[in-house]
Amino acid sequence: MPHPYRDLPAKAFWRNGILPNSDGLLAGLYTPKFSITADTRVATAGSCFAQHIGDALRHADCNLIMTEPPLRRMPAAVARAYGYGIYGARYGNIYTPRQLVELLEEVQAPAPDPTLVWARNGRYYDALRPAIEPNGFGSVQEVLDHRKFHLTRVSQLLEQTDIFIFTLGLTEAWIDRPTGRTLPVCPGVIAGEYDPARHELHQFSHAEIIDDLTHISNILQQFQAGTKLLLTVSPVPLTATATGQHVLAATTEAKANLRAAAGAFVQGNAIADYFPAYEIVTSAVAGGPWFAEDQRNVAPEGVARVMQTFFAAHALRMKAAEPQDDAPDEDPYCEEALLQVFAP
Repeated sequence: MPHPYRDLPAKAFWRNGILPNSDGLLAGLYTPKFSITADTRVATAGSCFAQHIGDALRHADCNLIMTEPPLRRMPAAVARAYGYGIYGARYGNIYTPRQLVELLEEVQAPAPDPTLVWARNGRYYDALRPAIEPNGFGSVQEVLDHRKFHLTRVSQLLEQTDIFIFTLGLTEAWIDRPTGRTLPVCPGVIAGEYDPARHELHQFSHAEIIDDLTHISNILQQFQAGTKLLLTVSPVPLTATATGQHVLAATTEAKANLRAAAGAFVQGNAIADYFPAYEIVTSAVAGGPWFAEDQRNVAPEGVARVMQTFFAAHALRMKAAEPQDDAPDEDPYCEEALLQVFAP
């Protein structure tokens, strides 16, 4: 009797699907819904693993958009320390879909919120991207002026983007109760002060993540109709958790929710797709797990395998090597990693 499994391709069966091809890649693991060519305008955002994707695409034969570039003659290492050249605009790491929703909404707002400014040692920090100015700003107004300029550059980025690549990283976040804004890091870690009456721990659910991804896609269409959303899930484990769980259990729950929500959102959505970076890094059958000695950061070999799979699927070629005054750090900058200094 005929049944649905009789004529499925090899990738649908474990026995055949885990066999590598001549390049050592799993055949059929990633079949893109839409193509990326040299003319495709691409923007990236997300958690710290998204920095690896952006760095690789910067040297590939595609059009990676940059609307908030480093200052002229600024050394590469200094530029990265100040949040330049990491993403298309200077928004820093965006760990949760809710953060991205709120950024896109703020771009459309008349002015940045003046209450979201943190202080430390007489200097002032943008609470929504506290790591982009390592030594802080000289005044609250300076923070707001820089943020207003930044939001105009994000708007320009969105108006040009054909494919927006977003790496989902965390489900655990701190909410600023008076404003409702989702913070990239707990107050007090970089700057500001933690106030239990003001700051609330929130664990985003599967349903909330899908809802946020829907909002992201809808807002992207408002800036440029037809913008595609390409999702990935960061394989980088949590540095710490405030949920009361063991950090391993909290990591597994977070990544499972993110991966399941991404899959549910992409299914049947013609302008959304998923790239399995998480699966490549963490699965033994894909050659992994590809972690460094700390068992958290992804080893260069793992990043290379992820991008090799991506480039092969899109038939992208690497550009000719260009001289650089400074090479980027081996590990991407991650605000969450600063929690490690509080470990006993």
